[in-house]
Amino acid sequence: MNTRPDPPPPTLRLAIDTDALAANWRALNDLSSPARAGAAVKADCYGLGADNCVPVLRDAGCRDFFVAHWSEVAPALRHVAPGRLSVLHGPVNAAEADYARALGVRPVINSLHQARVWTEGGGGPCDLMVDTGINRLGVAPSQLGEDDIRALDVHVLLSHLSSADEDAPANAQQLAIFGEAKRRIAHRETSLSNSAGIALGSAYHCDLTRPGIALYGGVPSPALAQHIRQVAYLQASIIHIAEIGAGDTVGYNREFAASGPMRVGTVSLGYADGFLRSWGGGFLLHEGRRLRLLGKVSMDMVVVDLADAPQIGIGDWLDVPYHLPDAARHTGLSQYELLTLLGHRFGRSVKADCLANAADAKPNAAQH
Repeated sequence: MNTRPDPPPPTLRLAIDTDALAANWRALNDLSSPARAGAAVKADCYGLGADNCVPVLRDAGCRDFFVAHWSEVAPALRHVAPGRLSVLHGPVNAAEADYARALGVRPVINSLHQARVWTEGGGGPCDLMVDTGINRLGVAPSQLGEDDIRALDVHVLLSHLSSADEDAPANAQQLAIFGEAKRRIAHRETSLSNSAGIALGSAYHCDLTRPGIALYGGVPSPALAQHIRQVAYLQASIIHIAEIGAGDTVGYNREFAASGPMRVGTVSLGYADGFLRSWGGGFLLHEGRRLRLLGKVSMDMVVVDLADAPQIGIGDWLDVPYHLPDAARHTGLSQYELLTLLGHRFGRSVKADCLANAADAKPNAAQH
């Protein structure tokens, strides 16, 4: 039998601090009290990997999990019971409704159309989203009296805040509209707050909060900053080192020109990995020392100044400064984008496995 050898180790790695992830959920759960905190695990746990994160959240005590797409159901069900999982985009056709019913997951009904699809297939427990002002998904308050809505077996009545990360009048307006919806629709539990909504106070917590970004190290509200720990740690390896002289330029459009002799390193990291050109003018780190980025970010590579790391060699690892609030301020990207843009070339693992003994785990630079 002709078998292929295993590939060399990746030149990019993403370490997930599972202790921090669990601590973040526990902190958000405490802040939600007497309500409980669920977990948004959509988008492959915001890019960090469902298999890495869902078991940690489950073992920390989380009982309620939310995905967006039907394609995200199977990865979550490897770790949680179907009755603990809700699918936010709901069933738009009979095939999706049949799939939900067969597995035992709860669809979130977002419209009269989805309500009919669900009931015509046999119905069953579901969640119901009410649009209180964000105008994305959800049944309009004026439709709550419709027979198709009133026929639903609603487990969780939900809505979603548009401006929870701001001190905005819209928050109180949505809370009031949701309060009226709670009086009109039979349900078991209610849920309104995302991560930032938790910081708005107990009036917004209802029975169940749905944190997302804050679980994974994002800080959507200053009030949460002291409670949230960094979860994602990125590293990239040096695959080439060169000496350049005065007048030599680096990268596309030759935006950087050396003023004198320099030692520079090419690093396996670029915008195909979610490290966008908005990182330009920033730095990577080696043992706490800042190594400035030179020129434009390319698809697969960046170049750094090695003046402050004279001993560094090919295959050594550099840290990417990925504390989400700071990275967002530097790049102009949202904290959500910073996580979910991370590419598939990162080898994802828990922090202890990924970052221990880095010097003994140099990738094979000759492969590049």
